[in-house]
Amino acid sequence: MKDPLVRLRESMLATGYTLDGVRERLGDVAATALSREELVPALRATRDGDPLGTLIRLWWLGVPVEPPPGLPVAELAAAGLLAAADGGQVVAAVHLQPWETGGYVVSDRKVRPGDPALRADHVVGAGGASANLAQLVSRRPVRRALDLGTGCGVQVLHLADRAEEIVATDVNPRALELARLSWALSGIEGVDAREGSLFEPVAGELFDLVVSNPPFVISPRGRFTYRESGLRGDDFCRDLVRQAPRLLNPGGTCQLLANWLHVEGEDWRDRVGGWLAGTGCDGWAVQRDVQDPAEYVELWLRDAAEQGTARYGELYDDWLGWFEAENVTGVGFGWISMHDSGSLDPVVRVEEYGGRVELPVGGYVDEVLAAIGRAHRLTGAELLAARLRLAGGVVEERIGPPGAEDPSTIMLRQTRGLGRTARAGMVEAALAGVCDGDYPLAPLLSAIADLTGESAADLLEKAPDSLRALIAEGFFHISTG
Repeated sequence: MKDPLVRLRESMLATGYTLDGVRERLGDVAATALSREELVPALRATRDGDPLGTLIRLWWLGVPVEPPPGLPVAELAAAGLLAAADGGQVVAAVHLQPWETGGYVVSDRKVRPGDPALRADHVVGAGGASANLAQLVSRRPVRRALDLGTGCGVQVLHLADRAEEIVATDVNPRALELARLSWALSGIEGVDAREGSLFEPVAGELFDLVVSNPPFVISPRGRFTYRESGLRGDDFCRDLVRQAPRLLNPGGTCQLLANWLHVEGEDWRDRVGGWLAGTGCDGWAVQRDVQDPAEYVELWLRDAAEQGTARYGELYDDWLGWFEAENVTGVGFGWISMHDSGSLDPVVRVEEYGGRVELPVGGYVDEVLAAIGRAHRLTGAELLAARLRLAGGVVEERIGPPGAEDPSTIMLRQTRGLGRTARAGMVEAALAGVCDGDYPLAPLLSAIADLTGESAADLLEKAPDSLRALIAEGFFHISTG
């Protein structure tokens, strides 16, 4: 007889319990409401009792249902997925959701207002942070990958098609238990799951890729293992950034999510840049969002379904008081990527960017890291000898009064990748129009000097510094062909 998890997976696929199937079955209104944790539209959309609607109610909405035909109830109950309910019905003991990879993610049931308090070893499901990390991680095939703090195991679903060997760790035994269910229901075999804190389970080992969606939440004390480390402030994220590169093979990459404090009298860029300095890796940190202390506290009290409880005001006040004592003015959230380039002169770039980006970032993140390092390390003479080409998707925008002979502002804008914009002078704009990788930079600059009446010597001296930022930000590539 087939394994009950295999039978369940086959049943869900046959019924259409997939991400696309659920979206189509619910419709836009109910699906959007569900993303806000509002269940009523989804309950209305699934009240007919059809097979797909029943599975949505059972596994996603968490309400009792009549057991669908063919569901191996006894076996799934023994595996910890189902529990008995009144009237011969069954109710899910876990939250089981289809994921964008085509697999499934098993976690503890979502806690909503009015539910009992979270258990200390609660295993949170895949959400926005999980999706953000999955979009960031390099698509480059690797031999060994590590998912540090795997939680419900969702990152492994993304790594399975590009890593020959995957190790997944977590300090929470229950997380590993549910992660194994996620992998089994997704048809993923051979994951080496290990219990332990931080780097202990992989001491002395090296990997080509390390990913982590760590317990980055900053709070007065650690209450829930899935989101808080118990270390002071943002020390956990700092230590993770400083120590993770020790796990990398030459040429390896580490990519993770992090929170960091904004402290009165301190530039957050210096704080995060200080974490990256001394790692021996090229580093790229991007702040995607920043919240004031009250917003941050409200977000994570909602996350634990503590709004409206008797302790809400007390917890809120205690958290804000702690932030005040630490002189915290805000909390930043973002990405951190590190690459062991082997350079004796590693480069660190820290920036704030909240704009829309082309997804997945992992499709071009290796190029971003390479460009940052290359722009920093090229000498002026090497840059003048290099052959530049304009990156694909870069357009020019000229702004000025109607009828004016010359624009007051020239902007270069990326329509692909990170979608950056940069102000350009006449020289940079002229280069953007002619550099196609055929000629070295020096003769192009000399020709531009002849056309503009500038001194060629001055232009050759100044241009390398002005072009470095445009190369680092991906507006120009250095041709290697």
